Amino acid sequence: MQLRFLGHAAVWMSDGSIRLIVDPFLTGNPQAAARPEEIAADIVVVTHAHGDHWGDALTFCKRGALLVSNFEITNYAERRGAKRVCSLNTGGRYDFAGGWIKLVPAWHSSSFPDGTYGGMPTGVVISLGGKKIYHAGDTALLAEMEFIGKLGLEVALLPIGGTYTMDPEDALQALELLKPKMVVPIHYNTFPAIQQDPDAFIAAAERYGVEGKKLRPGEELTLG
Repeated sequence: MQLRFLGHAAVWMSDGSIRLIVDPFLTGNPQAAARPEEIAADIVVVTHAHGDHWGDALTFCKRGALLVSNFEITNYAERRGAKRVCSLNTGGRYDFAGGWIKLVPAWHSSSFPDGTYGGMPTGVVISLGGKKIYHAGDTALLAEMEFIGKLGLEVALLPIGGTYTMDPEDALQALELLKPKMVVPIHYNTFPAIQQDPDAFIAAAERYGVEGKKLRPGEELTLG
């Protein structure tokens, strides 16, 4: 099971048979570790419609990837040429050979760069390669994380940038609710408004008994 951080909140993962990308903001991303044409994906997951998460989703869809997201986002994509979509709502689950994708609550907002309403924002739990990965999307700290944690998480990908999402202090409280084996900070230092110190966050996380891992754009984790 490979997990690769592509910068900002974009994450690619594969178990060797299924290739999946979450929030594929690559074009225009100053941190991006790859261009869309350099990444292969069978499934693209979008947590919400903001441009720094929707990103290149339509490019992957037009190349044949299945889009898994909420009803408003999949409808928007279909009107623009996406052929394969799976519309879910919060709590909904999509099963595929070797795993599943479940949308979970997030507190945020959601609209496309053109102003179109993007439905309710979500986080996502992905079961792949026998591991459960939680990508929080953009969110504030929320009590529902306790129930998300009961799914049994290998890795939590948590925003720490503040301003638009949780800051490091709230992300540490999230760890108490989620109880993952490992945390990887995301959604920080891409823009001036979300500057944070990931090393300080990781050191604090380890005092909470959670292994922390800072991934530079392009770096990978092997889980297993």
